[in-house]
Amino acid sequence: MTAITDFTVKAADGSSVALEAYRGQVLLIVNTASKCGFTPQYEGLEALHRDYAARGFEVLAFPCNQFGAQEPGDAAEIANFCSLTYDVTFPVFGKVDVNGAQADPLFDTLKAAAPGLLGSKAIKWNFTKFLVGRDGQVVDRYAPTTKPEDIRKDIEGLL
Repeated sequence: MTAITDFTVKAADGSSVALEAYRGQVLLIVNTASKCGFTPQYEGLEALHRDYAARGFEVLAFPCNQFGAQEPGDAAEIANFCSLTYDVTFPVFGKVDVNGAQADPLFDTLKAAAPGLLGSKAIKWNFTKFLVGRDGQVVDRYAPTTKPEDIRKDIEGLL
C-alpha cells in the first residue's frame, strides 16, 4: 500500500508540502474544525505533540468544512484561531474535503487503509484521527469521540 509520506498536500498558505518530510515519524492525522463540539480536542492534540515531538511524533491537522459547515474561515482565520485559542504549534494544513468526489487523495488512502465502524469508509465527523507508523502505513483509526489522551498508549507503542 502507498505510504502516507508519498503524498503531497497543501499548506495553509496554498504552497505544496511533501509529506516525505515526515518519513520515519509517527503521525496522528486529524480532520479538524474550529466551531465543532470536539474543537477543545485541539488542547489534547497539542499536549500529545509537546510530549512526544522530540521522540519523532507529529500531529498533522487538516481543517474541513464538510460537517455542519463548522470550519467556515479562511486559512489565516483558522491559523489565528488555533494559535490564539489553543496555542497550537503542530502543522495546520490547507482546508480539505475528506469525503466525496473532491476528497483529498491523502484522506482516500487513510479511509481505505483503516475503515470505520462496520467497514464504512466515509469519515462521519470532524476530529476523526488516523495513527500512522514510522513506516508510513496506517495503524488505526479513531472516532471523533476518542479523546487524544486515550490514544497515548498506542502512540507510545509506536515510538
